[in-house]
Amino acid sequence: MDIQSIKNRFGIIGNSPALNYAIQVASQVANTDLTVLIAGESGVGKEVFSQIIHALSPRKHNPFIAVNCGAIPEGTIDSELFGHEKGSFTGALDSRKGYFETVNGGTLFMDEIGETPLGTQARLLRVLENAEFIRVGSSKVQKTDVRVIAATNKDLLYATQNNKFREDLFYRLNTVPIRVPSLRERKEDIILLFRKFAVDFAEKYRTSPIQLDEDAKEMLINYPWPGNVRELKNIAEQISVLADNKIISIKDIERFLPKASENKLPMVIGKSGNAEFMNERDILYKLFFDMKKDVTELKKMFFEILQNPSTISSVSNAVQDSFLHDLPLGKNQTEIVDSSVIPSQSQPIILNEHRDIQHPIVVEESLNIMDMEKELIEKALKKHKGKRKDASSDLGISERTLYRKLKEYDIEDL
Repeated sequence: MDIQSIKNRFGIIGNSPALNYAIQVASQVANTDLTVLIAGESGVGKEVFSQIIHALSPRKHNPFIAVNCGAIPEGTIDSELFGHEKGSFTGALDSRKGYFETVNGGTLFMDEIGETPLGTQARLLRVLENAEFIRVGSSKVQKTDVRVIAATNKDLLYATQNNKFREDLFYRLNTVPIRVPSLRERKEDIILLFRKFAVDFAEKYRTSPIQLDEDAKEMLINYPWPGNVRELKNIAEQISVLADNKIISIKDIERFLPKASENKLPMVIGKSGNAEFMNERDILYKLFFDMKKDVTELKKMFFEILQNPSTISSVSNAVQDSFLHDLPLGKNQTEIVDSSVIPSQSQPIILNEHRDIQHPIVVEESLNIMDMEKELIEKALKKHKGKRKDASSDLGISERTLYRKLKEYDIEDL
């Protein structure tokens, strides 16, 4: 059976290469009894691929059961899978067959296989290796002929490295891996899927189908879809029922899409061209280091004056005021300066040539981050003669972030 026929039979919408390849692998492995591990994010439709494999296999007329391993309590999962004998534990009033006994000759789909306890994993490995199992509370070995198809939304190889999943079981399940692509990896299929869902819900609720304008389509295509096809279907149903108009605009879409937390931190543009958000702490460090550099240079200059008194004998009030004015202090900053080295406003500075300087100038700074950030941006713009691209690169932020900061601080281009 070709890929398009399989799509039509199982209601699969999409033409992305990754999706087509996954369908092709499923159809090719169906005629064998090999164990298959289907990997993919939640909501991509992994169970559909297990149904494809079973329906195209020689076992298609035998039972097919899907089991969610993550939904079965740890204390009862062994009983669910392998069965138990009467009286084997509290509440075991009768003997019970497990799935491996019930599905004998058919296919067992084990979803969320990564959630199974380590003890159950050891029992499962024995079934896969020897086709044997033992009921809980029994010592009798029983044979079974069950094809296992497992699925997971976790990285099982990583789990094996952290001793949360048996390595031998992983390689036994991973005989034939099938990876189902996420919706953001098949953007070309998003509008096709939405249109199909819209038509289905219009028939269900007896209304005319909704349609998307171009901006709304663009928004759907660029949305990350963490819930994949399941989330897209839910959104389509909500809009079909609750939208006021049948032509859906971008504003209508925004009402139904979850609000992603907006990160307003600047971005660093690396050599590779990939934009990554900086940590706010890094921005503060940059501001503090620039401030510290200015203060250090100022201290150095002042001590040079003190250590070479022959160069000046007095400083006028105007020079003193200019010196104090040029200190890089914020609006709310407190100045604490050794009174022995700062003259009064009414007297000239008298420097003693043999004076010992024992106490350095201490400047305690209460920094206003917004003022400092604004000052840095203005300096960068002046340095690069108003060229935003060069200024943003020098500041370590993106040009888009710089534009937003210019509006936020009401800074005019220089």
